[in-house]
Amino acid sequence: MIPIHTKVLVLGSGPAGYTAAIYAARAALSPVLIEGLQPGGQLTITTDVENWPGDVSVLGPDLMVRMAEQARHVGVEIVGDIVSTVDLSRRPFAVTLDSSTRYLADSLVIATGAQARWLGLDSETRYRGFGVSACATCDGFFFRGRTVAVVGGGNTAVEEALFLTNFAAKVYLIHRRDRLRADRTNQARLFANPKIEMIWNTEVGAVEGTDVPLGVTGLDLIDTVTGKIGSLAVDGLFVAIGHVPATALFAGQVAMDDEGYIVTAPDSTATSVPGVFAAGDVKDKVFRQAVTAAGTGCMAALEAERFLAHANESGGLAEPADDRRHAVA
Repeated sequence: MIPIHTKVLVLGSGPAGYTAAIYAARAALSPVLIEGLQPGGQLTITTDVENWPGDVSVLGPDLMVRMAEQARHVGVEIVGDIVSTVDLSRRPFAVTLDSSTRYLADSLVIATGAQARWLGLDSETRYRGFGVSACATCDGFFFRGRTVAVVGGGNTAVEEALFLTNFAAKVYLIHRRDRLRADRTNQARLFANPKIEMIWNTEVGAVEGTDVPLGVTGLDLIDTVTGKIGSLAVDGLFVAIGHVPATALFAGQVAMDDEGYIVTAPDSTATSVPGVFAAGDVKDKVFRQAVTAAGTGCMAALEAERFLAHANESGGLAEPADDRRHAVA
């Protein structure tokens, strides 16, 4: 099969990917966007989004449909396929899809995102988006005056619990061990907050709730020391046991940190490979918001445009002649 050549290839169809593609299209770069395994990204499994600028409230799937429509409107070619292999060893970069279609890209935007780690419970999956969440910043607002629980023991879990005290009347932090992994400053803030109660040496065995309407009413808890089973009445559960960036395809080809997030240069989306840019949750383990993902998508497209402009001027796909350093391992 003859490879298809494109100036800009965007991998991923969340806010970062769509924004990068829209900006690249408006720069007359004729981008191609590969949707990936989960078209629309994590927002497609989110219900109400109330922190997206310009919308008082919008359903996550509806917001992603609108982004896709806008991308098509400005000329983005959207391909409903999954990437199977990527070769970043030379330019143009070679990308092969599950359908065996091959692309050769002068520049590449990686916007494959990250997925929350879940507990792996069937009941957790059932109530996901209906009282079970992995993002307090996204969904905490819906639990004003309610009782919620957070599962986890690291900085993320502690910060989620502290954030939730802005809305919830009571916050339980459930941890399977007898001490937290979070830093001392966060722990001090946590233990000083009267709204938060620790539940040590405990795991969540199941999420209880109603069917009509779908909603969480409580948790089945398992004591990790005695094995005793108990219950806890809550209106929501926030899982904060980490995220997994979708970067396996790029392992060994682009610099990553020890958690698998792609490393980019300061104030940039440039990776360790000239011409390859990373945007959204695939490089961001701090904010993980739709609006910040979209912002880095914009950055990636603008940086790709500059990279290609310099390549045209120099007669080849060389490194941009500016003072911006690429990320290094």
